[in-house]
Amino acid sequence: MGPLILSLGDPAGVGPELILAAWRQRGTGTDTGTGGLPFAVAGGASVLEQAAAGGVPVAAIASLAEAAAVFDHALPVLALPDEPPAGWTPGAPCAAGARLALASLQAGAQLAIAGKAAALVTGPIAKSHLARVGFAFPGQTECVADACGVAAQDAVMMLAGPSLRTVPITVHVALSAVPGLLSAALIERRAAIVAEALTRDFGIARPRLAICGLNPHAGEDGRMGDEESRLIAPAIAALQARGLAATGPHPADALFAPRHRASFDVALCMYHDQALIPLKTLDFDRGVNVTLGLPIIRTSPDHGTAFAIAGKGLADAGATIAAIAMAADCARRRAAAR
Repeated sequence: MGPLILSLGDPAGVGPELILAAWRQRGTGTDTGTGGLPFAVAGGASVLEQAAAGGVPVAAIASLAEAAAVFDHALPVLALPDEPPAGWTPGAPCAAGARLALASLQAGAQLAIAGKAAALVTGPIAKSHLARVGFAFPGQTECVADACGVAAQDAVMMLAGPSLRTVPITVHVALSAVPGLLSAALIERRAAIVAEALTRDFGIARPRLAICGLNPHAGEDGRMGDEESRLIAPAIAALQARGLAATGPHPADALFAPRHRASFDVALCMYHDQALIPLKTLDFDRGVNVTLGLPIIRTSPDHGTAFAIAGKGLADAGATIAAIAMAADCARRRAAAR
């Protein structure tokens, strides 16, 4: 099994300093630090050297195969062909930094797809700045899915922390568009992808899927909307007919109370904030974004670039460390199943 590959993220954000912090807290066993697997960064050696200011040794490598031998004494950074030059200027995003972030993401994805990296962990990016340098995707999830040859609708975003796992059925769309985008087929398809991934990559033999309603009180028998009876309940029935442990539609305002969280392994939510508000409330500094349904493992810390605090020593590396450790755990399970 190869090392993990990390993409740099926007060099003006907190990504570089969080990668350095993760290397400092690396562990040597499966239950410590970042999961015990070596990792390397795709590009950005000069940025990382500037950000480290001598506090972390950075070693340029020409091949990912060199990472394991370097990892114990330095952070391995893979030189990219025609790497866009960019400096480390915290809090000041620019086109050069966006080009480097994109090159790092693309290189990391290709290394994972080729099987040279055991998993891909992506650093936080600024989508608006990437769009100005030719990035044509809503986010990194869709970009990685496209590189893998997977349709965007089959790349499912799961947010995972120590307390909770959630999946938004619809993601980066206006709230007013959600009812028109939902369908029984979409809910069933995404739920089935989630169940398969939880078994394969997380070792849960029979995942328990709690499926939220869309409307207040899950529609209250049609008094507050009919999406529950018209779309969500039929999807749950179809999932149950396939032998999956799916329940609902559950009122989302009560599902995330402590007594209810113990009854499910993942909550499938109908829209973005319904999934992310509880996850970030409970696990903000340990939340991981995992892309399910891909032939590769991809995780990411569940936060953004945080330009306002970049370079100030205020960023918490917990989510980055958790993303690396989760990628390592999933990679081991896939390798053991081969």
